[in-house]
Amino acid sequence: MNNLDSAKEKISSGERLNFDEILALYEDNDLLYLAESARRVKESKSGKKIFYTINRHINLTNVCKANCPLCAFQCRSGDNRAFTLELSDVEKILSLIPNPQSLSEIHIVSSLHPNKNFDYYLDAVKLVKKNLPHVGINAFTPVEIVNFAKIGGKSFSEVLSELICAGVTSLAGGGAEILSDRVREIICPKKCTAAEWLEVMKTAHKLGLKTNASMMYGHIETIEERIEHLIKLRDLQDETGGFMAMMLFPFHPENTELGKKFNLRRVGAWEDLKMLALSRLALDNFEHFKAFWVMLTLPIAQLALSFGADDLDGTIGEEKIIHAAGAKSSAGITRQKLEKIISECGYQPVERDSFYNEVI
Repeated sequence: MNNLDSAKEKISSGERLNFDEILALYEDNDLLYLAESARRVKESKSGKKIFYTINRHINLTNVCKANCPLCAFQCRSGDNRAFTLELSDVEKILSLIPNPQSLSEIHIVSSLHPNKNFDYYLDAVKLVKKNLPHVGINAFTPVEIVNFAKIGGKSFSEVLSELICAGVTSLAGGGAEILSDRVREIICPKKCTAAEWLEVMKTAHKLGLKTNASMMYGHIETIEERIEHLIKLRDLQDETGGFMAMMLFPFHPENTELGKKFNLRRVGAWEDLKMLALSRLALDNFEHFKAFWVMLTLPIAQLALSFGADDLDGTIGEEKIIHAAGAKSSAGITRQKLEKIISECGYQPVERDSFYNEVI
């Protein structure tokens, strides 16, 4: 039996796919088969429910010492695009949030500021917790945790424990890009290694901190490296069970050094939907998959609900990192529009908190 036939037989019987079978499904390029299979898996886990949350993104700074070629968000001190929020700025942002009692989550990710110490980030979290005690705080990626450990002379466990005490309730899943050091050496050489990213997540899970996971595809990685990335996530989930949701990010090359150097173009909707469905089938131990509409655009995110996604993330508010790279989606969206997008697909909109508890 060839790998494609073996893959289809395993999908029918609910068995786990191996590397060669995942690759065979990718190369077969049968988008409708992948959609039907991924949708069936999604509905076996969450039925007709599609989740969303009322959230707000806060980016503390875009001044970064890593200067990754893949990033259009970061800049150096003195650049006319540079910003760094002080605590008074954060407090002002929080005070301007309309109807804060309806908010379920604050999402905080930033860059690796060359001069801010760990206390700056701790204090920002404490301020959010003080002003919005009812809100989940999904904050910082493993890349940032590794940086905090280095600048603070602490272990990953110590950093994460202090963040939990300050009010962090879950860890963001970004910064994984592709979990291959060959790739990372080209696209983000000053960020954490693949092993460090995984070790931070493993440590977080051991401390009881739930996290998300991600993959950024469509740059200089191979298809084999994408599949290896998925299997590394699947292996860690087998060990810890700490991942809540998976997000797939297409690389936006506009305004990036990486895009210019390799003459990269944004991959198309076909690739977006194929990778989502394939990931749903490969990551059999992940419950939730996000169609992150900021990255995908709303029309593709809506289609993604039939390709294995069960979550449209949230209302977001102002988002800066992805838009700096050329994303053309709006900065925020209303609850009513999210629910309309979901209902049009024949699914049931369900508001959730950070942990996929339904908000009544």
